[in-house]
Amino acid sequence: MDALHELTAVELRDRLRAGELTPAEVSEHFLARIAARNDRLGAFSQVTPDLARERVAALGPPSGALWGMPTGDKDLFARAGVPTGFGSRALAGFVPEVSDGVVLDLDAAGTVSLGRTTAPELGFPAYTEPLAGPVARNPWDLERGAGGSSGGAAVAVAAGLLPFAPGSDGGGSVRIPAAACGVVGLKPSRGLLPSGSGIESPGGLVVNGPLARTTADTALLLEGMLARRPDGAVAHPFTLRTPAAPAGAYLAAAQRGAVVERDGGPVDRFRLGVTTWSAWDDYYEITVAPEATAALDAGVAALTGLGHDVVDHAWDPAPEYGDAFRSLWMGGASAVPIDDEAALDELEPLTRWLIGRGREVPARALVEALRALSTFERRLIAGLGDLDAVVTPALAMTPRPVGWFDAEDPDRNFAQQCQYTPFTSWLNVAGLPALTVPTHWTDDGLPVGIQLIGRPGGELTLLALAAQLEDVLRWPERHPPVW
Repeated sequence: MDALHELTAVELRDRLRAGELTPAEVSEHFLARIAARNDRLGAFSQVTPDLARERVAALGPPSGALWGMPTGDKDLFARAGVPTGFGSRALAGFVPEVSDGVVLDLDAAGTVSLGRTTAPELGFPAYTEPLAGPVARNPWDLERGAGGSSGGAAVAVAAGLLPFAPGSDGGGSVRIPAAACGVVGLKPSRGLLPSGSGIESPGGLVVNGPLARTTADTALLLEGMLARRPDGAVAHPFTLRTPAAPAGAYLAAAQRGAVVERDGGPVDRFRLGVTTWSAWDDYYEITVAPEATAALDAGVAALTGLGHDVVDHAWDPAPEYGDAFRSLWMGGASAVPIDDEAALDELEPLTRWLIGRGREVPARALVEALRALSTFERRLIAGLGDLDAVVTPALAMTPRPVGWFDAEDPDRNFAQQCQYTPFTSWLNVAGLPALTVPTHWTDDGLPVGIQLIGRPGGELTLLALAAQLEDVLRWPERHPPVW
């Protein structure tokens, strides 16, 4: 039998369902890999083998879309009874009494959590190097960072410590680490998932999403995160929502490389726009590195070769975006429930700056920022025209060295993050689905990729496109040195 970490998540799911593997065998295999590699990688801030074994013993017969599948809780997701530090020294020792919705949904789908994947302090940075530790290191080069804020999740998946992992994305926090670590990362449309829908977060920014090595595995975890009822419907807690495709449709699109429309006809060729435009262009100096250009060129060449109609695309510039986004980001930070001065002093400079500046933002300025970003959302969606999807670089640079981001000057740090990740945050503002895939490896072995941006509710198209690219570019066959 193949080593279990060599199997895709879909293959693991199928073997578990067929009784060829047991949840205990699968969990113990991945726990052993974590024990052997996590000290070097920092993928997990906490491993919980005893809880995992208790969970396996309580699973019962196969039920749920992801029965017996191992995964990890991002350290921003609360699990009742398990210390949850949110990547911060200020919250060390906190033990939640109630689990977050995403944790409950994945438990209901049958997953087994092996521990907590590393996240930066409160999820704000686009890199995962919390002073509370550990540093999430890129498995392709341990001197490079893993991106953030779902950095630990991306490392765990890329290094074969997990078959897939959930993350959250408020400004790119699924897509950035997925791109840095050479795996697939999907930010769903606002309102698609019942837990982490985006609707409950300021400005609708933060949504949960899956990371995996293959497109189909990404779709499989998405199906589990949808928390469907027995009739296949998604139990949304909000009136506003993005309608979900029928049960199994996301996995089918990822496996077939095609979208099956209501009339039953498969669609596998799309009209695509290509751009290096960023909403940050008028605020910071944005430079796309040659490696990122090479990744874009490789992705576009593959898409063109697959027969898609690929054209240059341009969105209207939005000069008000930078100030408005900063006001919203800081305004969201202002609500962090830390008021004790001693606890605030335990925060990292960037987090303390965001909270402090956010608490100085007048209500009027926040309302004006929300209005400007709502206008930006409408303009961006209208600008899609007749396109099915838009292609951009995933990141503007290769994965950054550990320690590259300024630890003392928060304003410069924020600028560095925007220059590293200029293509991500404005899709959170617009609520659009976006997916990153690796398309190129540098001479020194670092993954670089592209981002596919969909129409509202366009996950099926993105998964189909990613599946087609995967067939051509074969990135799951590549493994980092720590594999």
